[in-house]
Amino acid sequence: MIDNHIIAPILIHLFTAIIQLACWSKTITQRVLSIAGATSGFAFSFALFIKVYNGEILTMNAANWEAPFGIVFVADLFSSTLVLLTSIAALAVSIFSSVGVGKARMLYGYFPIFHFLIMGLNGAFLTGDIFNLYVWFEVIIIASFVLLTLGGRKEQLEGAVKYMALNILASTFFLTGIGILYGITGTLNMADLSLKVPLVEDQSIVNLTAMFFIIGFGIKSAVFPLYFWLPSSYHTPPSAVAATFGGLLTKVGLYAMFRVFTLIFIPNEFMRTVLIVLAILTILTGAFGALVKLDIRRLFSYLIVCHIGFIVGGLGLYTKIAFMGAIFYLIHDIMVKTNLFLISGLIRQMRGTLDTPKLGGLYSEYPKISLLMALVLFSLVGIPPLSGFWPKIYLFEASFNANSYFFIASLILASFITLYVIAKLWAEVFWKEASRTEPLSDSFKELDIFRKTLLVLPVGILAAGTLFIGLNAEFIIQVVDRISNELLDTSPYIKAVLGK
Repeated sequence: MIDNHIIAPILIHLFTAIIQLACWSKTITQRVLSIAGATSGFAFSFALFIKVYNGEILTMNAANWEAPFGIVFVADLFSSTLVLLTSIAALAVSIFSSVGVGKARMLYGYFPIFHFLIMGLNGAFLTGDIFNLYVWFEVIIIASFVLLTLGGRKEQLEGAVKYMALNILASTFFLTGIGILYGITGTLNMADLSLKVPLVEDQSIVNLTAMFFIIGFGIKSAVFPLYFWLPSSYHTPPSAVAATFGGLLTKVGLYAMFRVFTLIFIPNEFMRTVLIVLAILTILTGAFGALVKLDIRRLFSYLIVCHIGFIVGGLGLYTKIAFMGAIFYLIHDIMVKTNLFLISGLIRQMRGTLDTPKLGGLYSEYPKISLLMALVLFSLVGIPPLSGFWPKIYLFEASFNANSYFFIASLILASFITLYVIAKLWAEVFWKEASRTEPLSDSFKELDIFRKTLLVLPVGILAAGTLFIGLNAEFIIQVVDRISNELLDTSPYIKAVLGK
């Protein structure tokens, strides 16, 4: 069904960014515009999700050029779900940024660049053209690089160099793969590629091209062995920026992997084995990296890497149950990881540091806020019936059915390590008494009630979303069940785009 409202989540953030550029030096106006734009984006994203959930796959042909000749935007349940989650995360980060980001960074264009980044993410989720996906990836990279370097501190620039170098390498593999695909099929439309790739006589070229995409998307998703750019860079920018990165940036790479390897390439046994091996190594490196980190944001960064392996492993198993577990975990991970970095920003406001040995006493001073944070931390661990628990059931079941015992072992080990590091974090930061030898600053107490609310409210919004996912798991299971069916049977997607 053709529906021009598909691109509303893209256009809203585009126009918000442009208007903010006209208000460059008016930081209060920019904050209001940012929250208003993010709220509007959420409203349109929610409407799009409801329309797709209750109806069918929606398409829009740019400039009325019919597919496969023109650029097409496609909203199926998978893409519309991720656009909705992106809008929720963007709204929370936008509210937090109004207080959590310094005025100096606002004057350097923080808010316009932030909305350009969200625009790029929505564009990547909604495009139906493989080259257009590359273009949206470049928009994301440019915007995220600016946000990463905003402020110009040495550690920011060092992290940004690693981030940019690895992402340029990923884009090179991605673009090379696109070039080969176009050379052997003569099309860039993903639905059309789904029909033409199986007809290529020399399937060895197709398999080689698929490996280019595995490498390119693997780097963007921080999959082993080229994952180190993530923990080297995500701890350097302000917490609001880190929250956007931690919750969303790696997820667009994972989305692209699922889209490409269900629609264009059907992985053979070798590719699936490669994905499983990469998933196991990613899980283990992320888990053991988190074990030795004392800085809260570095610890969270390694947990991002660890749990990316869960999702990649679901793709490697390539069954409906595995897809349900991986996509459920993807939904859970966006909400929780975004919130973890906002929580780290809140802790920094309260204590002036994120070094766990120097922290302590948060529960005695801020019991209500601490319990709110505890909900998020327990969700991350997967304490039943919270959101992190349900997808693991499906991943374990799929692993047992496929006799993938090494993957099962890595899931169990990573779950126990996550439990250990979060329990240790809770004990160090919340339970133990605050350090008396090193008095810490508490700028949070100096804020008025309105600013305090703007810092805590986003954490509450995302925590409520996480609680909804956990306590309404039946609804989420229905959603991921339909998404998994759409990924395994792509004929409705192809028919919606090409009409055949």
